[in-house]
Amino acid sequence: MTPGTPATAGTPDGAADGPSRNGSAGASGARASTGGAQAGDAQAGGAKVGGAPAGGAQAWKRPAPSLTTDTARPEGGGRAAPGDAPAPARQWPLLTVLGLAGIGLLVVGTDAFAQSFRIGTMLVGAALLVGAVLRRALPSVGMLAVRSRFTDMITYGVMGGLIVLLALMVQPKPWLKIPFLEDVLHLTVT
Repeated sequence: MTPGTPATAGTPDGAADGPSRNGSAGASGARASTGGAQAGDAQAGGAKVGGAPAGGAQAWKRPAPSLTTDTARPEGGGRAAPGDAPAPARQWPLLTVLGLAGIGLLVVGTDAFAQSFRIGTMLVGAALLVGAVLRRALPSVGMLAVRSRFTDMITYGVMGGLIVLLALMVQPKPWLKIPFLEDVLHLTVT
């Protein structure tokens, strides 16, 4: 809006339609007073100097956006190493968890020895447990941080614990037997 042009009628506080200089839509940097004064004229009793109201009048602030276009970084989601370090060094917590899970999947996939399914699955569960410990112990874990610290720790810990527990109980010849679970299974099958 140029000085000397009237404010658009029908908009709140006489604000002009269309994008403003600061990029917000539907409002411009200058408002007309309720008395119908023009944007370039005196405003609230003080003259404008250099585009800002003089005499201590409050400057116009950009309204809050009605649509969120970005999300905040999760707590602890910063780099795990200085910014000038190579990318793998900055993301070492995530690479540690992925590497351990990858080794577990490789052990399961190759089926190189007896009980490799059980050992590989336990490695996948252990990788998630390591992720939970890293999320708790380190102030900054890079892309391993997905949600809040508490939520990440609970999610990684519960999922890792369940995977390890199921790997210990897998048939045939389970390494861990929980008697009440066998009773529950018999009740549901019969």
